[in-house]
Amino acid sequence: MPIHTIKMPDIGEGIAEVELVGWHVREGDQVSEDQPLAEVMTDKAAVEIPSPVNGRVQTLCGALGEMIAVGAPLIHIELADDSAPPTQPVAAPTDQQDPISPQATCRSRRTPVGPEPAAACHQAANPRPLASPSIRRRAREHDIALHALQGSGPGGRIVHGDIDATLARTHPSHGTPANPPPVAAVTGPPARTGTQQIQVIGLRRRIAEKMQASMQRIPHFSYVEEVDMTDLEALRQSLNIEYSATHGRLTLLPFLIQALARATEAFPQINACYDDEAGIITRHAALHLGIATQTPGGLVVPVLRHAESRDLWGNAAEITHLSHAAREARLPREALSGSTLTLTSLGALGGIASTPIINHPEVAIVGVNRQVERPVVRHGRIEVRRMMNLSSSFDHRVVDGMDAARFIQELRRLLETPALLFLPAPG
Repeated sequence: MPIHTIKMPDIGEGIAEVELVGWHVREGDQVSEDQPLAEVMTDKAAVEIPSPVNGRVQTLCGALGEMIAVGAPLIHIELADDSAPPTQPVAAPTDQQDPISPQATCRSRRTPVGPEPAAACHQAANPRPLASPSIRRRAREHDIALHALQGSGPGGRIVHGDIDATLARTHPSHGTPANPPPVAAVTGPPARTGTQQIQVIGLRRRIAEKMQASMQRIPHFSYVEEVDMTDLEALRQSLNIEYSATHGRLTLLPFLIQALARATEAFPQINACYDDEAGIITRHAALHLGIATQTPGGLVVPVLRHAESRDLWGNAAEITHLSHAAREARLPREALSGSTLTLTSLGALGGIASTPIINHPEVAIVGVNRQVERPVVRHGRIEVRRMMNLSSSFDHRVVDGMDAARFIQELRRLLETPALLFLPAPG
Protein backbone atom coordinates (compact mmCIF):
# COMPACT_ATOMS: atom_id res chain seq x y z
CA MET A 1 0.00 0.00 0.00
CA PRO A 2 1.30 3.52 -0.74
CA ILE A 3 2.35 5.66 2.20
CA HIS A 4 1.11 9.24 2.44
CA THR A 5 3.00 11.72 4.64
CA ILE A 6 0.83 14.34 6.31
CA LYS A 7 2.87 17.44 6.96
CA MET A 8 2.19 20.18 9.48
CA PRO A 9 -0.03 22.62 7.55
CA ASP A 10 0.36 26.38 7.52
CA ILE A 11 -2.44 27.62 9.78
CA GLY A 12 -1.82 31.28 9.02
CA GLU A 13 -0.86 34.33 11.11
CA GLY A 14 2.79 33.89 10.10
CA ILE A 15 3.25 30.96 12.49
CA ALA A 16 6.45 29.02 11.75
CA GLU A 17 6.07 26.24 14.31
CA VAL A 18 3.51 24.85 16.72
CA GLU A 19 3.59 22.73 19.86
CA LEU A 20 2.21 19.21 19.70
CA VAL A 21 -0.13 18.87 22.70
CA GLY A 22 -2.23 15.81 21.88
CA TRP A 23 -2.62 12.77 19.63
CA HIS A 24 -6.14 11.59 18.80
CA VAL A 25 -4.91 8.38 17.15
CA ARG A 26 -2.33 5.66 17.76
CA GLU A 27 -0.08 3.74 15.41
CA GLY A 28 -2.13 1.00 13.77
CA ASP A 29 -5.46 2.84 14.03
CA GLN A 30 -7.74 3.06 11.02
CA VAL A 31 -8.62 6.66 10.19
CA SER A 32 -11.08 8.25 7.82
CA GLU A 33 -11.00 11.52 5.93
CA ASP A 34 -11.59 14.61 8.14
CA GLN A 35 -11.05 12.59 11.34
CA PRO A 36 -9.02 14.60 13.91
CA LEU A 37 -5.48 13.25 14.13
CA ALA A 38 -3.65 15.63 16.44
CA GLU A 39 -4.01 18.81 18.43
CA VAL A 40 -1.40 21.55 18.26
CA MET A 41 -1.03 24.80 20.17
CA THR A 42 -0.13 28.14 18.63
CA ASP A 43 0.67 31.27 20.58
CA LYS A 44 -3.06 31.95 20.89
CA ALA A 45 -5.19 28.83 20.57
CA ALA A 46 -5.39 25.06 20.19
CA VAL A 47 -5.99 23.75 16.65
CA GLU A 48 -7.03 20.25 15.54
CA ILE A 49 -5.33 18.72 12.49
CA PRO A 50 -7.72 16.49 10.47
CA SER A 51 -6.82 13.63 8.15
CA PRO A 52 -7.07 14.38 4.41
CA VAL A 53 -7.19 10.65 3.53
CA ASN A 54 -8.54 7.24 4.55
CA GLY A 55 -6.06 4.66 5.75
CA ARG A 56 -4.10 3.18 8.63
CA VAL A 57 -1.73 5.11 10.88
CA GLN A 58 1.79 3.84 10.31
CA THR A 59 4.00 6.32 12.20
CA LEU A 60 3.45 9.26 14.54
CA CYS A 61 6.18 11.85 14.07
CA GLY A 62 6.32 13.60 17.40
CA ALA A 63 6.02 13.40 21.16
CA LEU A 64 3.85 15.61 23.31
CA GLY A 65 5.55 18.91 24.00
CA GLU A 66 7.67 18.89 20.85
CA MET A 67 7.73 21.88 18.52
CA ILE A 68 6.75 20.93 14.97
CA ALA A 69 7.78 23.23 12.13
CA VAL A 70 5.27 24.10 9.42
CA GLY A 71 5.90 21.69 6.54
CA ALA A 72 7.57 19.06 8.73
CA PRO A 73 6.22 15.47 8.73
CA LEU A 74 3.49 14.97 11.30
CA ILE A 75 2.13 11.49 10.59
CA HIS A 76 2.50 8.72 8.00
CA ILE A 77 -0.70 7.06 6.71
CA GLU A 78 -0.87 3.80 4.76
CA LEU A 79 -3.53 4.65 2.20
CA ALA A 80 -6.68 2.56 1.91
CA ASP A 81 -7.61 1.07 -1.46
CA ASP A 82 -10.37 3.64 -1.97
CA SER A 83 -8.31 6.65 -0.90
CA ALA A 84 -6.31 8.84 -3.21
CA PRO A 85 -3.60 11.12 -1.85
CA PRO A 86 -4.39 14.84 -1.72
CA THR A 87 -3.65 16.85 -4.82
CA GLN A 88 -0.90 18.87 -3.17
CA PRO A 89 2.48 17.56 -4.40
CA VAL A 90 4.76 15.62 -2.12
CA ALA A 91 8.47 15.87 -2.90
CA ALA A 92 10.00 12.58 -4.04
CA PRO A 93 13.65 11.62 -3.52
CA THR A 94 15.99 12.57 -6.36
CA ASP A 95 18.53 10.21 -7.87
CA GLN A 96 21.18 11.68 -5.60
CA GLN A 97 19.14 11.11 -2.44
CA ASP A 98 19.10 7.95 -0.41
CA PRO A 99 15.66 6.54 0.31
CA ILE A 100 14.48 7.72 3.71
CA SER A 101 12.15 5.64 5.84
CA PRO A 102 9.12 7.31 7.47
CA GLN A 103 10.66 6.70 10.89
CA ALA A 104 13.91 8.40 9.90
CA THR A 105 11.99 11.32 8.41
CA CYS A 106 10.10 11.75 11.66
CA ARG A 107 13.27 11.77 13.72
CA SER A 108 15.05 14.22 11.46
CA ARG A 109 12.21 16.75 11.53
CA ARG A 110 11.56 16.88 15.26
CA THR A 111 12.53 19.80 17.44
CA PRO A 112 12.46 18.42 20.99
CA VAL A 113 11.69 20.94 23.71
CA GLY A 114 10.97 18.64 26.65
CA PRO A 115 13.16 16.16 28.49
CA GLU A 116 14.23 13.01 26.62
CA PRO A 117 13.51 9.62 28.23
CA ALA A 118 15.58 8.82 31.27
CA ALA A 119 17.66 6.20 29.45
CA ALA A 120 18.96 8.83 27.06
CA CYS A 121 20.52 10.66 29.98
CA HIS A 122 23.04 7.83 30.38
CA GLN A 123 23.86 7.59 26.70
CA ALA A 124 25.12 11.12 26.10
CA ALA A 125 28.54 11.50 24.57
CA ASN A 126 29.72 13.55 27.53
CA PRO A 127 27.52 12.45 30.44
CA ARG A 128 27.12 14.83 33.35
CA PRO A 129 25.54 13.68 36.60
CA LEU A 130 21.99 14.90 37.07
CA ALA A 131 21.94 16.98 40.23
CA SER A 132 20.55 20.27 41.47
CA PRO A 133 22.83 23.22 42.37
CA SER A 134 22.38 22.53 46.09
CA ILE A 135 23.45 18.90 45.60
CA ARG A 136 26.54 19.99 43.66
CA ARG A 137 27.41 22.49 46.39
CA ARG A 138 27.19 19.80 49.11
CA ALA A 139 29.31 17.48 47.01
CA ARG A 140 32.04 20.12 46.63
CA GLU A 141 31.97 20.89 50.35
CA HIS A 142 32.56 17.22 51.22
CA ASP A 143 34.86 16.29 48.29
CA ILE A 144 32.36 13.83 46.84
CA ALA A 145 32.69 12.93 43.15
CA LEU A 146 29.18 13.03 41.75
CA HIS A 147 30.04 10.90 38.72
CA ALA A 148 30.87 8.03 41.08
CA LEU A 149 27.38 8.02 42.60
CA GLN A 150 24.38 6.07 41.38
CA GLY A 151 21.46 8.48 41.66
CA SER A 152 18.31 7.12 43.28
CA GLY A 153 16.04 9.92 42.04
CA PRO A 154 13.89 10.00 38.90
CA GLY A 155 15.92 9.31 35.77
CA GLY A 156 19.05 8.62 37.82
CA ARG A 157 19.04 12.08 39.40
CA ILE A 158 21.28 12.43 42.46
CA VAL A 159 19.29 13.50 45.52
CA HIS A 160 20.23 14.54 49.05
CA GLY A 161 19.70 10.99 50.29
CA ASP A 162 22.52 9.79 48.03
CA ILE A 163 24.86 12.41 49.52
CA ASP A 164 23.79 11.43 53.05
CA ALA A 165 24.44 7.75 52.35
CA THR A 166 27.89 8.52 50.94
CA LEU A 167 28.77 10.65 53.97
CA ALA A 168 27.61 7.90 56.32
CA ARG A 169 29.98 5.44 54.60
CA THR A 170 33.03 7.66 54.12
CA HIS A 171 32.67 10.21 56.93
CA PRO A 172 31.27 8.46 59.99
CA SER A 173 31.27 11.73 61.90
CA HIS A 174 28.58 12.95 59.53
CA GLY A 175 26.46 9.87 60.04
CA THR A 176 24.29 8.78 62.90
CA PRO A 177 26.16 8.51 66.26
CA ALA A 178 26.84 4.95 67.43
CA ASN A 179 24.80 5.52 70.59
CA PRO A 180 22.35 8.30 69.85
CA PRO A 181 20.53 9.83 72.78
CA PRO A 182 17.04 8.48 73.33
CA VAL A 183 14.35 10.38 71.51
CA ALA A 184 10.88 10.69 72.87
CA ALA A 185 8.30 8.88 70.78
CA VAL A 186 6.38 11.21 68.52
CA THR A 187 2.88 10.39 67.39
CA GLY A 188 1.13 11.96 64.46
CA PRO A 189 0.18 11.40 60.86
CA PRO A 190 2.69 9.55 58.68
CA ALA A 191 5.19 11.62 56.71
CA ARG A 192 4.34 12.12 53.06
CA THR A 193 6.87 10.92 50.50
CA GLY A 194 7.16 10.86 46.74
CA THR A 195 7.22 13.47 44.02
CA GLN A 196 5.29 14.14 40.84
CA GLN A 197 6.87 15.50 37.68
CA ILE A 198 4.55 17.30 35.27
CA GLN A 199 5.67 18.33 31.80
CA VAL A 200 4.71 21.91 31.01
CA ILE A 201 3.00 21.83 27.61
CA GLY A 202 0.09 23.40 25.79
CA LEU A 203 -1.77 26.28 27.36
CA ARG A 204 0.24 26.09 30.60
CA ARG A 205 3.46 26.58 28.63
CA ARG A 206 1.94 29.55 26.76
CA ILE A 207 0.91 31.13 30.08
CA ALA A 208 4.39 30.57 31.52
CA GLU A 209 6.12 32.09 28.50
CA LYS A 210 3.76 35.07 28.39
CA MET A 211 4.10 35.86 32.10
CA GLN A 212 7.88 35.48 32.08
CA ALA A 213 8.24 37.72 29.03
CA SER A 214 6.01 40.38 30.58
CA MET A 215 7.93 40.44 33.85
CA GLN A 216 11.30 40.53 32.11
CA ARG A 217 10.40 43.27 29.64
CA ILE A 218 8.15 45.57 31.68
CA PRO A 219 9.25 47.54 34.78
CA HIS A 220 6.07 47.13 36.82
CA PHE A 221 4.81 49.32 39.62
CA SER A 222 1.58 48.70 41.48
CA TYR A 223 -0.97 51.03 43.02
CA VAL A 224 -3.68 49.94 45.48
CA GLU A 225 -6.71 52.05 46.40
CA GLU A 226 -9.84 51.24 48.38
CA VAL A 227 -13.26 52.06 46.99
CA ASP A 228 -16.58 52.42 48.82
CA MET A 229 -18.93 50.22 46.78
CA THR A 230 -21.99 50.65 49.01
CA ASP A 231 -23.98 52.93 46.71
CA LEU A 232 -23.07 51.03 43.55
CA GLU A 233 -24.12 47.73 45.12
CA ALA A 234 -27.45 49.26 46.14
CA LEU A 235 -27.95 50.50 42.57
CA ARG A 236 -27.03 47.12 41.10
CA GLN A 237 -29.54 45.32 43.29
CA SER A 238 -32.27 47.82 42.42
CA LEU A 239 -31.62 47.43 38.69
CA ASN A 240 -31.74 43.66 39.00
CA ILE A 241 -35.06 43.80 40.82
CA GLU A 242 -36.48 46.08 38.14
CA TYR A 243 -34.97 44.70 34.93
CA SER A 244 -33.49 41.21 35.41
CA ALA A 245 -36.58 39.51 33.96
CA THR A 246 -36.33 41.47 30.70
CA HIS A 247 -32.66 42.47 30.40
CA GLY A 248 -30.80 39.82 32.38
CA ARG A 249 -29.02 39.96 35.72
CA LEU A 250 -26.16 42.39 36.25
CA THR A 251 -22.96 41.47 38.07
CA LEU A 252 -20.34 43.97 39.22
CA LEU A 253 -18.28 43.53 36.05
CA PRO A 254 -20.42 45.63 33.65
CA PHE A 255 -20.28 48.57 36.07
CA LEU A 256 -16.48 48.28 36.25
CA ILE A 257 -16.32 48.24 32.46
CA GLN A 258 -18.50 51.35 32.18
CA ALA A 259 -16.24 53.12 34.66
CA LEU A 260 -13.10 52.01 32.79
CA ALA A 261 -14.52 53.28 29.50
CA ARG A 262 -15.11 56.70 31.05
CA ALA A 263 -11.79 56.83 32.89
CA THR A 264 -9.68 55.82 29.88
CA GLU A 265 -11.37 58.53 27.84
CA ALA A 266 -10.00 61.04 30.34
CA PHE A 267 -6.61 59.26 30.59
CA PRO A 268 -5.78 57.93 27.10
CA GLN A 269 -2.20 57.13 28.13
CA ILE A 270 -3.57 54.16 30.11
CA ASN A 271 -5.44 52.63 27.16
CA ALA A 272 -2.28 52.13 25.14
CA CYS A 273 0.29 49.64 23.88
CA TYR A 274 4.05 50.11 23.83
CA ASP A 275 6.23 48.67 21.08
CA ASP A 276 9.52 48.71 22.97
CA GLU A 277 11.51 47.55 19.94
CA ALA A 278 10.27 50.34 17.66
CA GLY A 279 9.99 52.85 20.53
CA ILE A 280 6.37 53.72 19.69
CA ILE A 281 3.41 54.18 22.05
CA THR A 282 0.01 53.64 20.42
CA ARG A 283 -2.96 55.20 22.22
CA HIS A 284 -6.34 53.70 21.36
CA ALA A 285 -9.65 55.54 21.15
CA ALA A 286 -11.55 52.24 21.38
CA LEU A 287 -11.47 50.22 24.58
CA HIS A 288 -10.81 46.60 23.67
CA LEU A 289 -10.84 45.15 27.16
CA GLY A 290 -9.12 41.85 27.90
CA ILE A 291 -10.97 40.00 30.66
CA ALA A 292 -8.81 37.45 32.48
CA THR A 293 -10.86 34.25 32.68
CA GLN A 294 -9.99 31.05 34.53
CA THR A 295 -10.79 27.88 32.57
CA PRO A 296 -10.23 24.18 33.31
CA GLY A 297 -7.12 24.34 31.12
CA GLY A 298 -5.69 27.54 32.61
CA LEU A 299 -5.92 31.30 32.28
CA VAL A 300 -7.12 32.86 29.02
CA VAL A 301 -7.89 36.50 28.21
CA PRO A 302 -10.81 36.90 25.77
CA VAL A 303 -11.24 40.41 24.40
CA LEU A 304 -14.42 42.48 24.84
CA ARG A 305 -14.20 44.71 21.78
CA HIS A 306 -15.48 48.28 21.80
CA ALA A 307 -16.56 48.13 25.42
CA GLU A 308 -17.15 51.89 25.25
CA SER A 309 -19.96 51.44 22.70
CA ARG A 310 -22.33 49.28 24.79
CA ASP A 311 -24.55 49.92 27.78
CA LEU A 312 -24.51 47.87 31.00
CA TRP A 313 -26.69 45.06 29.65
CA GLY A 314 -24.93 44.94 26.30
CA ASN A 315 -21.56 44.43 27.95
CA ALA A 316 -23.09 41.94 30.40
CA ALA A 317 -24.41 39.81 27.53
CA GLU A 318 -21.08 39.89 25.69
CA ILE A 319 -19.19 38.97 28.87
CA THR A 320 -21.45 35.95 29.37
CA HIS A 321 -20.90 34.84 25.77
CA LEU A 322 -17.10 35.19 25.98
CA SER A 323 -16.76 33.48 29.36
CA HIS A 324 -18.87 30.48 28.31
CA ALA A 325 -16.94 30.12 25.06
CA ALA A 326 -13.62 30.37 26.94
CA ARG A 327 -14.53 27.68 29.48
CA GLU A 328 -15.73 25.38 26.70
CA ALA A 329 -12.58 26.06 24.61
CA ARG A 330 -14.70 27.44 21.74
CA LEU A 331 -13.06 30.84 21.40
CA PRO A 332 -11.72 31.68 17.93
CA ARG A 333 -8.11 32.86 17.77
CA GLU A 334 -9.13 36.41 16.92
CA ALA A 335 -11.07 36.63 20.21
CA LEU A 336 -7.81 36.20 22.15
CA SER A 337 -5.79 39.07 20.69
CA GLY A 338 -5.95 42.81 20.19
CA SER A 339 -6.73 43.95 23.74
CA THR A 340 -5.70 47.47 24.78
CA LEU A 341 -6.22 47.10 28.56
CA THR A 342 -6.84 44.10 30.82
CA LEU A 343 -9.20 43.64 33.76
CA THR A 344 -8.53 40.82 36.21
CA SER A 345 -10.73 39.72 39.09
CA LEU A 346 -10.75 36.73 41.41
CA GLY A 347 -14.26 37.50 42.60
CA ALA A 348 -14.99 36.21 46.09
CA LEU A 349 -11.40 34.86 46.27
CA GLY A 350 -9.94 38.26 45.43
CA GLY A 351 -8.15 38.78 48.73
CA ILE A 352 -7.16 42.18 50.11
CA ALA A 353 -4.56 43.21 47.54
CA SER A 354 -2.60 41.77 44.63
CA THR A 355 0.11 42.74 42.13
CA PRO A 356 -1.19 41.65 38.71
CA ILE A 357 1.18 41.15 35.77
CA ILE A 358 0.66 43.39 32.73
CA ASN A 359 -0.42 41.72 29.50
CA HIS A 360 2.40 42.81 27.14
CA PRO A 361 2.37 45.02 25.05
CA GLU A 362 -0.31 46.80 27.08
CA VAL A 363 0.84 49.35 29.66
CA ALA A 364 -1.64 48.69 32.49
CA ILE A 365 -3.82 46.08 34.14
CA VAL A 366 -6.62 46.77 36.64
CA GLY A 367 -7.20 44.20 39.37
CA VAL A 368 -10.35 43.84 41.45
CA ASN A 369 -10.24 42.42 44.97
CA ARG A 370 -12.95 41.05 47.23
CA GLN A 371 -15.72 43.24 48.63
CA VAL A 372 -15.99 43.21 52.43
CA GLU A 373 -18.20 44.97 54.94
CA ARG A 374 -16.23 46.84 57.57
CA PRO A 375 -16.52 49.90 59.81
CA VAL A 376 -15.57 53.19 58.15
CA VAL A 377 -15.50 56.72 59.57
CA ARG A 378 -17.78 58.98 57.49
CA HIS A 379 -18.69 62.53 58.48
CA GLY A 380 -17.41 61.93 61.98
CA ARG A 381 -19.45 58.77 62.50
CA ILE A 382 -18.62 55.07 62.27
CA GLU A 383 -20.68 53.29 59.62
CA VAL A 384 -20.60 49.81 58.13
CA ARG A 385 -19.74 50.19 54.45
CA ARG A 386 -19.06 47.75 51.62
CA MET A 387 -15.40 48.29 50.70
CA MET A 388 -13.28 46.93 47.86
CA ASN A 389 -9.66 47.40 46.82
CA LEU A 390 -8.44 48.06 43.29
CA SER A 391 -4.95 46.60 42.78
CA SER A 392 -3.47 47.78 39.50
CA SER A 393 -0.08 47.57 37.79
CA PHE A 394 1.47 49.97 35.28
CA ASP A 395 4.42 50.07 32.89
CA HIS A 396 6.72 52.69 34.42
CA ARG A 397 8.38 53.33 31.05
CA VAL A 398 5.12 54.80 29.77
CA VAL A 399 2.96 55.68 32.78
CA ASP A 400 4.22 58.02 35.50
CA GLY A 401 3.18 57.39 39.09
CA MET A 402 1.13 60.59 39.24
CA ASP A 403 -0.82 59.67 36.09
CA ALA A 404 -1.54 56.20 37.46
CA ALA A 405 -2.78 57.65 40.75
CA ARG A 406 -5.02 60.17 38.99
CA PHE A 407 -6.46 57.47 36.75
CA ILE A 408 -7.32 55.22 39.70
CA GLN A 409 -8.78 58.16 41.63
CA GLU A 410 -11.04 58.93 38.65
CA LEU A 411 -12.08 55.29 38.55
CA ARG A 412 -12.81 55.45 42.26
CA ARG A 413 -14.89 58.61 41.84
CA LEU A 414 -17.03 56.98 39.16
CA LEU A 415 -17.60 53.82 41.21
CA GLU A 416 -18.42 55.69 44.41
CA THR A 417 -20.86 57.98 42.58
CA PRO A 418 -22.47 55.50 40.14
CA ALA A 419 -24.99 58.03 38.80
CA LEU A 420 -22.04 59.53 36.87
CA LEU A 421 -21.92 56.37 34.76
CA PHE A 422 -25.26 57.28 33.21
CA LEU A 423 -24.44 60.90 32.42
CA PRO A 424 -22.65 62.04 29.26
CA ALA A 425 -18.96 62.69 29.70
CA PRO A 426 -18.23 66.38 30.22
CA GLY A 427 -17.08 68.10 27.06
